[in-house]
Amino acid sequence: QVQLVESGGGLVQAGGSLRLSCAASGRTFSNYAMGWFCQAPGKEREFVATINQNGGYTTYTDSVKGRFTISRANAKLTVYLQMNSLNPEDTAVYYCAKSTIATTNPSRYNSWGQGTQVTVSS
Repeated sequence: QVQLVESGGGLVQAGGSLRLSCAASGRTFSNYAMGWFCQAPGKEREFVATINQNGGYTTYTDSVKGRFTISRANAKLTVYLQMNSLNPEDTAVYYCAKSTIATTNPSRYNSWGQGTQVTVSS
């Protein structure tokens, strides 16, 4: 059973950057696509980015294209989300999860982490 733990969130001013990490347990990490999602207060969980098993395919929601970069280090059992040019609308709890395919559909993911809070001040 793969368990996921997110870290790297915090408070940052608009225009700043953060790098989120999602550390996995278990040797099967490289068998899974990984995704990042966010949930703001009063809103549903939304897709942010996904990466396939070998890192050769990535896709992003439109609002973060050109600002966020998803990557993974299979040897370190970790997936990252580099977040640049942050704005207050990015404020949310960010979660990582695994899937058998790199998809934008959150229902295809499981083993959700506990989330890490990102707060962007104006």
